[in-house]
Amino acid sequence: MLPMKAIKLFFVCLFLNVSAKAQDYILDSIKEVHSFIAYDSNRIKFAEESPNFKRLYHTLDLIRQGYERKLHIFHIGGSHIQADLYPDRLRSYFQNMSPSAKGARSFLFPYKLAEAYNPRNFYVSYTGRWTGYRCSKRDTIAWGLSGISAKCKDTLATVQIHANHTNYTASPYSFDRVRVFYDTWTDDYEVSLPDSIGYCSSQINHQGQYIEFRLSQSIKEISFNIRQIKDTIGAQFVLMGVELMNDDKGIEYTSIGVNGASFVSYEKCRHFYRQMAVYQPDLFIISIGTNDTYTTNFNADKYKDSYRYMIDQILKINPDCAILLTVPNDSYYRKRYANPFTKDAETVIYELAKEYKMAVWDFYEIMGGLKSSYAWYRQKLMPSDRIHFSKTGYDIKADLLLEAIAHSMEEVLQLPKDTVLKQMIHE
Repeated sequence: MLPMKAIKLFFVCLFLNVSAKAQDYILDSIKEVHSFIAYDSNRIKFAEESPNFKRLYHTLDLIRQGYERKLHIFHIGGSHIQADLYPDRLRSYFQNMSPSAKGARSFLFPYKLAEAYNPRNFYVSYTGRWTGYRCSKRDTIAWGLSGISAKCKDTLATVQIHANHTNYTASPYSFDRVRVFYDTWTDDYEVSLPDSIGYCSSQINHQGQYIEFRLSQSIKEISFNIRQIKDTIGAQFVLMGVELMNDDKGIEYTSIGVNGASFVSYEKCRHFYRQMAVYQPDLFIISIGTNDTYTTNFNADKYKDSYRYMIDQILKINPDCAILLTVPNDSYYRKRYANPFTKDAETVIYELAKEYKMAVWDFYEIMGGLKSSYAWYRQKLMPSDRIHFSKTGYDIKADLLLEAIAHSMEEVLQLPKDTVLKQMIHE
């Protein structure tokens, strides 16, 4: 696992440097400046051989043309994803490519309750004393889809979420349904909305571990109350996530990230796949591996078994789901040793992609392979840990992945080059 001191420093630096400015597609302007990036390797491999990717691209193309279709993207990883910098940039590109493309804000976790870095595109405030538990640590608690939970033992607490804080969307998110995910099998606490928020009904779903509120109006921020209703010894409320919903079609982009998380971490989340089944993902992007390879003793067989388990569970939920396997970035172990195990993880990923007829985005190769993170660091695209990225580094990463997906879609659907890309970036 990455050292906690390094992770905390990384998030502090991001918080100080993230700008709320509208985004610009920057790849064309940096290709001469950052010539060490292997731009020719930036492609989605094997998508043309995958029936699931052909279905995905067909639906995306209909949305691009303005047809109303619903499509849900999941993106899972560690601290890279928790920060929600490059996932949010991708979310913006996808949701703004046509008038019918914008979906709901969807599932999120209020990280502030767990004293963890909260993405800047939504704001959280709360009352009560909360304790955070991450699946990447040696904790024992109920975890769900987010891989992180917050526990409260107070008799009364509140949570407030502003769906729009700093984001790139052309219009703010609004919602008229809210799901609060928690351990519904205990009845020591109840979740309710304030009287000031009118709502029509509420219903508990024990299978998905949530309560859903249907509101009488569309709103942009939500507050809910957690109240202890039984005087039970050891009573506690465990929050696992929140979903902000509406009936709009379009693309939803859910990012799931936990500092230090590996495949083994998510295997500890007993409600993970039960809650994922609520959504039936259409595209699942797996960006897990940085923490798995951050070791002196990487076991490729165990990594492959864990990777295969996640793929199997996703396909059990939706056999038509397109799964994009992304190769972790080059990194240094303890800032001193070039990490050779990313190459081993790359081999595993290619083997699994071919086995399942899924696709690969090889960011390790695109970066330049072993020791390439040093060049990124010299150009201020990575901090000194040479594991994470600067704000500009994440922007480049997002734009590279967007370009790769757009060009892959054009090739598979036999569309003119840059047709999709130009519409996504509004060029």
